[in-house]
Amino acid sequence: MSDTGNDGIFDIDTLKDIGPATKTCLREAGFRSIKDLVIRGPTDIAEATGITIEKCTLLCNRAREILEDKGVFDKPFITANQIYEKRKSEYRIATGSKNLDELLGGGIETRAITELYGEYGTGKTQICHTLCVTVQQNESEDNLSRALYVDTENTFRPERIASIASARKFDPNRALENIIVAKAYNSAHQEVIIQESPNIISLHNIKIMIVDSIVSHYRAEFLGRSFLSERQQRINRLLHILLRIGETCKIAVVITNQIQSSPDAIFGDPHIATGGNVMAHTSTYRLYLKKAGKNRIARMVDSPYHSEREILFTLNEQGIGDPQK
Repeated sequence: MSDTGNDGIFDIDTLKDIGPATKTCLREAGFRSIKDLVIRGPTDIAEATGITIEKCTLLCNRAREILEDKGVFDKPFITANQIYEKRKSEYRIATGSKNLDELLGGGIETRAITELYGEYGTGKTQICHTLCVTVQQNESEDNLSRALYVDTENTFRPERIASIASARKFDPNRALENIIVAKAYNSAHQEVIIQESPNIISLHNIKIMIVDSIVSHYRAEFLGRSFLSERQQRINRLLHILLRIGETCKIAVVITNQIQSSPDAIFGDPHIATGGNVMAHTSTYRLYLKKAGKNRIARMVDSPYHSEREILFTLNEQGIGDPQK
């Protein structure tokens, strides 16, 4: 079982100098551990509980200090070499394509958001389905990694999981059993699912959280320029919660995104990712997927340290793989 979530050392009771009434109020509002406090932040806590923002800020600071002492977070001031050594042992998840793994520096990185965007049919959902299987492989029976799949476009198909698992010589029933699926019916429901996910991550030893797609409901519900500001604010809030979930729970977060046409594009590719600067600034890694005949192209568009280059991968019975030479 993962150390994330509700085991004793991260329980709300570890917070000192707060009364039982405050603890009860936090639990009734859905804050089951000190990690929940750090993930949601003072503003969310105040809105959900009615506790003053000043006290909520104090609670979050105390929770963060405990997580620093437990080694979940780094101390405020450490050397770059310490960060470098820690990152060398960071857990990564194989994508199923050696070319794509190489582009990502070894696979999907934990404690980060990896965004996949492109037009329909470029392989976004196929990568997500494949990751649900690859995350489970090469793990011992008593420490089996699982996946959490948030489906907003009704694109999750268990049949595809079963076929990918069979092609990879992995038990299809076991593969399906170790994927938790949450279907979001609207943007408000999607936000509730994301907010409640840390407890599911703790209970089921989730190592990767997939949101396919992140913007679908928002594009359908917030139409016109008059709602653009509200839409962007809600997407921004949701993305920062996802980022904190990845950092605090030590999991990989993968989101898919749609594209739109840029009206002022005269030369080059007119397609840009939906979500504007909110998406661009929050995603740790951004991959642009395109069709190339029977193959697909993945280009690293934005990364803190990768170069901007592209590779070829293909869709096959194993989910995704590399083109035959």
